[in-house]
Amino acid sequence: MNGAAMACALSGATVMMTGVCSGQIVASDHANDPTYAGGWSAGQNGGFGFGAWSFNGTDPTPPGTYQAMSSSSVIGRAWTLATHSDTTGLANAGRGIVGGLQVGQTFETVIDNPTPSHFFRGFDILFTSGPDNNVGGNNTAALRASVFNYGSTTWGINDAGGNTSTGINQATVAVAGMQLDLTLTSATTYSITMTPLNGATPFTKAGTLGAAGLPITWVDYRLYHGTSTGAEDPVNNFEISRMTITPEPATFTLFVLGAAGVAAVGTRRKR
Repeated sequence: MNGAAMACALSGATVMMTGVCSGQIVASDHANDPTYAGGWSAGQNGGFGFGAWSFNGTDPTPPGTYQAMSSSSVIGRAWTLATHSDTTGLANAGRGIVGGLQVGQTFETVIDNPTPSHFFRGFDILFTSGPDNNVGGNNTAALRASVFNYGSTTWGINDAGGNTSTGINQATVAVAGMQLDLTLTSATTYSITMTPLNGATPFTKAGTLGAAGLPITWVDYRLYHGTSTGAEDPVNNFEISRMTITPEPATFTLFVLGAAGVAAVGTRRKR
């Protein structure tokens, strides 16, 4: 039995193909889930551990054109946000985190952002206390990762200490997408890693969450202003392929225990 299997056995969980114990995954959803076979709509809820998708806060006109499924993204099949004007328009999609994000847990998502830069254009990921989407212009959050093209095309992180540039350009992300990992290190502190999937240098930061968005019970993806030709327009759309929550420290501990168990078994066999 390998270390991962031993760790899972010790935890009473089963081993998944990824080497992560299924019992260690708190929440998971993927755009490939059969729930979304016919498309993506408000109220749908694939996977487990998350609440249903809400499109509240999305501009109402033209109706039915701001959220769709895409198969053209570099990150694979994706939930897609699209807007239809360079000066107006907001596509908004969010969902609850059942029980809230807990200390030691890591929220992970894979996204791909648009490439064109417009002065009034931008996109963000908000981690908030819900209970629903932040409307346009309301940026109250425990943590906000965003790009807004007021002279910059670089992702920034906004928390209790203000805004920090990540040095990761939206063009870099668009090449192959980006993975974002947010871990709560205490009730009010966090660490975040943003990893461009084209091999560019990741960004890591530890900081203090904005109190107004605590506790984190909601995640909200938004895209402002831009002319999209539809769902299969990866240049102009904001796309999300998956979301998971795992208890990162517990996973590490179990792997240590598993490795120790394997070593002990090996020692007994040598005797």
